[in-house]
Amino acid sequence: MKGTRNAQTQLDSVTTSPQRVYVTFHWSSHFALSLRASVSRSVTGTTTMNFLDSPLSKPAPYVVAPIEHRFDPYEDNGGTSVAIAGEDFCVVASDTRQSNGYSINSRYAPKAYKMSSTAVLSCNGFHADGVTLKKVLEQRMKMYKYSHDKDMTVTALAQMLSNTLYQRRFFPYYAFCLLGGVDAEGKGAVYCYDSVGSFERENYRTSGSASALIQPFLDNQVGRKNQQNASTAPLTLEAVLRITKDAFSSATERDIHTGDNLQIFIITRDGVEEQNYPLKRD
Repeated sequence: MKGTRNAQTQLDSVTTSPQRVYVTFHWSSHFALSLRASVSRSVTGTTTMNFLDSPLSKPAPYVVAPIEHRFDPYEDNGGTSVAIAGEDFCVVASDTRQSNGYSINSRYAPKAYKMSSTAVLSCNGFHADGVTLKKVLEQRMKMYKYSHDKDMTVTALAQMLSNTLYQRRFFPYYAFCLLGGVDAEGKGAVYCYDSVGSFERENYRTSGSASALIQPFLDNQVGRKNQQNASTAPLTLEAVLRITKDAFSSATERDIHTGDNLQIFIITRDGVEEQNYPLKRD
């Protein structure tokens, strides 16, 4: 049996001999062709061929693979945040790069927001969910102020943020939050959250794409872990700012989702001060 490839399928000729049967045909590469021709010889030597079972007589349609349709409402836009609590202050810092995979969507998309004169919130994960969560919290803080005629403390805001995240636990905000501020006693406070509202008060914490790089550094420099004869004196504001800048400068060398600019919020009983520090832009 001989085959000749062409753009379409058609039978050209059938030639018989006492020993062999030669079939010449054109075939298409769009579908698999298997020629099943039944050959029979009569006692008189007559050769008959049946092509009824062959795809030549009934060409198969194109083979279409199943298509999967999927909707994913979430996106990880990268970025990193750090919060460190001091004796009478708190520092919350976050970079401004918003990315999607290997693409940079924006070099200035803040992830840290001033919520009040004693509290700053940072959100990592899906940027749109972080912005929406911040707007919901601002609305509820205004309702609290109108009802109680006073601003919400950072402790009350921490509990309200937990409740807000937990209410959306079946379709959660894809936002991993850090809340930093000064409590009613004037001491620094840091609260860290997962996406469904579980939270804990700590002295320092990082979240975001470079958190695995920065958290061990904070454990050593702020938590004084794995150090011999380390001082137990509280860190000064200048030392915390230096550690924060060093942490982000190092993280941008290894994490492509962190960079461009660093926003630093310094929270004290006197209010919130903002500083900016340049980071790597590549």
